[in-house]
Amino acid sequence: MSYSVQNIRNVCLLGHSGSGKTSLAESLLFMTGAIDRMGRVADGNTVCDYDPEEVKRQISLSTAVAPIDYKGCRINVLDTPGAFDFSGEVMEALRAADAAIIVASAKDGVSVGVEKAWKYCEERNMPRFIYISKIDEDHSDYNATFDALRERFGNKIAPVVVPTLDENKKVTGLMDILNKRAYEMQDGKRVEIELPEDKVAVINEFNDALKESVAETSEEFMERFFNGEDFTYAEMAQGLRQGVRELSVFPVLCGSAVADMGTLMLLDNIMELLPSPEQGNYHKATLADGTTEEFVVSAGGVPTAFVFKTISDQYGKYSFVKVLSGSITPDMTMVNARTGDNEKLGRLYTMRGKKATEVKELVCGDIGAIAKMDKVKTGDTLCDSRKVVALKGIPFAEPCYSVAIAPKTRGQDDKVAQGLNRLNEEDPSFSVVNNAETHQMVLSGAGDMQVDVLVSKLKTRFNVEVELSPVRVAYREKIRKTVQKQVRHKKQTGGSGQFGDVWIRFEPQTEQDDMIFAEEVFGGSVPKNYFPAVEKGLREACVHGPLAGYPVVNLKAVLYDGSYHPVDSSEIAFKTAAQLAYKAALPEANPCLMEPVGELKVTVPDSYMGDVMGDLNKRRGRVMGMDPAGNGEQVITAEVPMGEMSTYAIDLRSMTQSRGTFTLHFVRYEDCPPAAQEKAIAEAKARNEE
Repeated sequence: MSYSVQNIRNVCLLGHSGSGKTSLAESLLFMTGAIDRMGRVADGNTVCDYDPEEVKRQISLSTAVAPIDYKGCRINVLDTPGAFDFSGEVMEALRAADAAIIVASAKDGVSVGVEKAWKYCEERNMPRFIYISKIDEDHSDYNATFDALRERFGNKIAPVVVPTLDENKKVTGLMDILNKRAYEMQDGKRVEIELPEDKVAVINEFNDALKESVAETSEEFMERFFNGEDFTYAEMAQGLRQGVRELSVFPVLCGSAVADMGTLMLLDNIMELLPSPEQGNYHKATLADGTTEEFVVSAGGVPTAFVFKTISDQYGKYSFVKVLSGSITPDMTMVNARTGDNEKLGRLYTMRGKKATEVKELVCGDIGAIAKMDKVKTGDTLCDSRKVVALKGIPFAEPCYSVAIAPKTRGQDDKVAQGLNRLNEEDPSFSVVNNAETHQMVLSGAGDMQVDVLVSKLKTRFNVEVELSPVRVAYREKIRKTVQKQVRHKKQTGGSGQFGDVWIRFEPQTEQDDMIFAEEVFGGSVPKNYFPAVEKGLREACVHGPLAGYPVVNLKAVLYDGSYHPVDSSEIAFKTAAQLAYKAALPEANPCLMEPVGELKVTVPDSYMGDVMGDLNKRRGRVMGMDPAGNGEQVITAEVPMGEMSTYAIDLRSMTQSRGTFTLHFVRYEDCPPAAQEKAIAEAKARNEE
């Protein structure tokens, strides 16, 4: 069935891991008849957690789409992971959604996940509901959670659905504040009941609070509110709708997904109050000539679709798209704005978890998937050749946790690289780099959990087992004083021998990665045709320094004298002589190790400043400055040795309860202090002995 854009809602579920997002999606599907029995996360049979890894770990690892048809409206629910290692998936869902439902558990109150979800929505000016889940479970406290939300996010928090509690504080049903009605669940069905007398005052109080929120949406309403006039239901709904869109009201609903309590009320409010794709977020589009303009979502425009997610598994590749203008059909030819190539669309599907249903058309505002689009990546814009526009890509956070990855069985490096390449299509938030200096394949992601899942997927999907090890630090070596050496390489065997005699001066230089070679030979004591051999010998030798075998930098080598033999001298003899001179001279030239230093920017709430600063001092960090970032957060800028930062992603998370974020970029090399130098040399020796 095809829906017009006004009757489509795209909603993402956000919140802390374990707050009940997947169970809520399951309840929404069940109550609308999309599935005939409720799955449970613990049993591994929910619609949205279908990947074997998700079933095994009992948490969501990727965003799943669950379309729901309800009262002539298509609601696309995007269920996102709550674990912070998978925030890339949340970014994808936020790009496709027009509104968010932040799920807060009545047991945990305002968790870090709720704070982060709120921040994401604030950055995008995204309309949102807050849904308090698990209200009927032991140790849950709706009132405490609601008060905490009010305290944290202000008076814009407006209750729309509240639970009815008996004298033991057990939840018996729900009250609809807008309609002043009460409901109970009887045998899995929602039944309207008479409003309990002791609850009339409560519902009136909440209704007045709601009226106040509505009054603030227009001057006319405000005037009537102060005159003590009542609003009609239609006016209340209109005021709330406007308030939600203008971010002056954030409705709070509640329920229990496991008992299907509050699910239908949530659906009614999604339909009634949340914006359609036309009224949702505004997009910025870049035109072919590089200028930017507002992108208007319209059903009558030329076809445009944004690829917000890719799934690449053994069944094939699906590119998930949100149609932002016009409508798309199979076999249609569209232009990929990133590459400029024409792409013929494959078959179109709507996805419900892993179940694909083929459709003949995807209309404006709807979400679906295109099969077998091999050249299309996440973040691409597919558009009509008449108007080629590129929408802004998805802002993935920089990977901040790195490990070295290698196959357990020798010779399977290609297999590992291919597997990671395929997984990278699905999850662009991690990166893989082959480090030429340390000869390691380095995998960088958001944290140890993401890396663990990738390792698991390599084994199950691509049948390759890998080992993880710490990333080696790419130290460098340099000399600090000038040394001269004469070396004569002489070898006599049967036939022609080898003879090369060089006098070389080694000098320290400032900031010069490549060795500088110069010659000051007078009177032809070394013929010119042997200079390149001497230089080549020295350049090959510079790859391994005298202290721990790291490359030598900031070095100048001057060939200033020598001698040769008319018969026995050869290029190989002079090359060998130069290398012997290097080996003899450098240990005497006061060599020292240099370590890479990075610029670190840590964003943390004020309350964690002391802990973070103390930890940076332990890592030999130099704090360069602090700037307030607003919202009670500070940005600390510091310079730290990269060798001290291998576990920083995990350490910062535990220090700040996952509230801190950071970026780290290489700046320069600096001399290593003696204690760090000894440790690095000992590690290098141990590695060479292995």
